[in-house]
Amino acid sequence: MPRSANKKAPNPAPVGLYIHIPFCGVKCGYCDFYSLPGTARQKEDYTRAVMRALKGWSGKLNRTADTLYIGGGTPTQLDSAQLSRIITAARQDFSIADGEITAEANPQKNLSGYFKDMRTAGVNRISLGLQSANDRELTWLSRKHSPQDVTAAVAAAKTSGIDNISLDLMLGLQGQMLQSLRESIEFCLRREPTHISCYLLKIEPGTRFYQSRENFSLPDENRLCELYLYACETLEKHGFGQYEISNFARPGYESRHNLKYWRAREYLGVGAAAHSFIDNRRFYYRPELSGFIAGAEPVPDGEYGGFEEYFMLGLRLSEGVDLSECGEMLNEADKQAILKKAAPMQRTGLLEISGDTIRLTPQGFLVSNRIIGELIL
Repeated sequence: MPRSANKKAPNPAPVGLYIHIPFCGVKCGYCDFYSLPGTARQKEDYTRAVMRALKGWSGKLNRTADTLYIGGGTPTQLDSAQLSRIITAARQDFSIADGEITAEANPQKNLSGYFKDMRTAGVNRISLGLQSANDRELTWLSRKHSPQDVTAAVAAAKTSGIDNISLDLMLGLQGQMLQSLRESIEFCLRREPTHISCYLLKIEPGTRFYQSRENFSLPDENRLCELYLYACETLEKHGFGQYEISNFARPGYESRHNLKYWRAREYLGVGAAAHSFIDNRRFYYRPELSGFIAGAEPVPDGEYGGFEEYFMLGLRLSEGVDLSECGEMLNEADKQAILKKAAPMQRTGLLEISGDTIRLTPQGFLVSNRIIGELIL
């Protein structure tokens, strides 16, 4: 059976643990994640609710975790004592000892003391939302930090003892040219992170950007391809291996937590709007702050999608999908049909086939949805 079949085993593998902190000082125009400003009382009540939920899930699942990811929103909207209490509870309830513990942060304030408290609590990886090192692009994105703030945040993290640092970049911004992207990548490289994410801007319904989309002048498809492939080639050249469509890492610094999502491993999400995948079941907490604080239970979110989902997620990774690992999810005839459909795409440089393994190239990543649809429909 493949890794993703999730059949019960005598000693189930550790889960990934995600905690959503929904508070954010200012909601960016492109953001469609659940977030809100929050009062001091709400933040304290939420901290306690997360700790109660962690304790409850620990008793229900009787499982350990080997990764913890704290995202948002902006986790640093909680004070360091509140976030430390949550991290300590998670580590105790799920026996996280030497696992990967990541906290997202926006570089909008002096984080020196905050990061020291985080390191003491157990955080060993920081993800910073740089997005761009160009002031004009940051203003268009509604970001409140400057490149200098990012420099200070990286230095603060390293001084605190957190050397595993990820920086986020965004591609496809209004007015973004190859030169400004080059400068942003060079800015990242000078900060010496271990991980860089390069996300293509996607304007989602319900966001402020969606309401104003007709007024934007975004890069066309050719320019977007140029920006993406330049980022891939430049980061590879500087020692950052592309291991997923949007993610690049120094060897050994791939995000262990996010790899669980893409390899269809199990994860538990705690907090308003957090999603989970346990025992082939998907469920989530409704995006309601008051409901979560009051103790609302998560609701079903459908069954595991089987081979189609496993294939779709696996092709996000540079390692691709080994069809021979799919066991009873895929019969021999269907496997051969997929390989036959993939052969012309290999000749055009969109993917590579090695035995029963299919992996997308950077050019293929740009049209991954189309490729996946053609291969499995």
